[in-house]
Amino acid sequence: MKKTLKSQASRRTVLAGLAATSAAGFLPVAPAIAQAGWPNRQITFINPFPAGGGTDAFARPLAAQLDQQLGARVIIDNRGGAGGTIGAAAAAKMTPDGYTFFVGAAHHTIAPSIYPKLDYDLEKDFIPVGLIARPPQVVVVSTKVAAKTLKEFIAEAKANPGKFNYGTSGNGTTHHLAAELFQLVSGTKLTHVPYRGAGPAMQDLVGGQIDVIFDGLGSSANQITSGTIKALAVASANRSAAIPNVPTAKEAGQDNYEVSTWYALWALKGTPQDIIDRMTVELTKALATPAIKEAWAKNGSEVINLTGKEFGTYVNSEIARWGKVVTDAKVKI
Repeated sequence: MKKTLKSQASRRTVLAGLAATSAAGFLPVAPAIAQAGWPNRQITFINPFPAGGGTDAFARPLAAQLDQQLGARVIIDNRGGAGGTIGAAAAAKMTPDGYTFFVGAAHHTIAPSIYPKLDYDLEKDFIPVGLIARPPQVVVVSTKVAAKTLKEFIAEAKANPGKFNYGTSGNGTTHHLAAELFQLVSGTKLTHVPYRGAGPAMQDLVGGQIDVIFDGLGSSANQITSGTIKALAVASANRSAAIPNVPTAKEAGQDNYEVSTWYALWALKGTPQDIIDRMTVELTKALATPAIKEAWAKNGSEVINLTGKEFGTYVNSEIARWGKVVTDAKVKI
């Protein structure tokens, strides 16, 4: 009995010491204990767009693959709105304990140039993990649009300024900037209809409520192959293996129009480095699996091994590149 009481007293002493250490702001032991068994519970990927869009098309298969590799559930939390900036702001404020990551897109390198004020800083609040996918943009129209080629569409758009409306996943997204660039190089004038994400915009394109989307191939591939929408051109240097019969914009008669989008994974600032390192390894491993390679090929995407600081450098260059497009096209919200 005395031994038990003595053990309990010793335990209380140790706990009191740890509490005092914590109160003083020093936690040398707790993080190591927390990280040793990582992951030991559910991991959340914040997707700042509604379900059914391009980000979802790549994030969900990736999450399923990481489920298997990590032995822990990886779920997608969709938080759409304001061109992906609402979800990004929410993610930036979450606890950086290694159980929350951010699945962003090229849209987030455009936002700093087009939104007067953001509640987050992509370069300061997030740590780049790696690029997930990079599919080309594609010009897709409703089956209700009479034009069968890009030349026919441009000719009708020039003859009727403002007649055609284009949907986007929100202001300041690649859909928006791809459309602005298209109008700049083709001499057309279209009407912008922003949505909360690519999924809702695609639904209305299929239904004929809008006329055209300058979309990432990831969210358009299935609709194109099923015939529910028409693809007029791929905005890349070469044709896509996913839709080989669709010409490039240059082949279709529109030079100087090349646009790709991309999707990537970030950790929250403050996430333990060893967890970031582990996730980087797992991401690289996942992207090399046959299942992911097949899924990406169907969505017309490249599998690119770009992680860590190299990916961070790429992000910085994209912010500068899209900033120039915003300036040249005089894009304003």
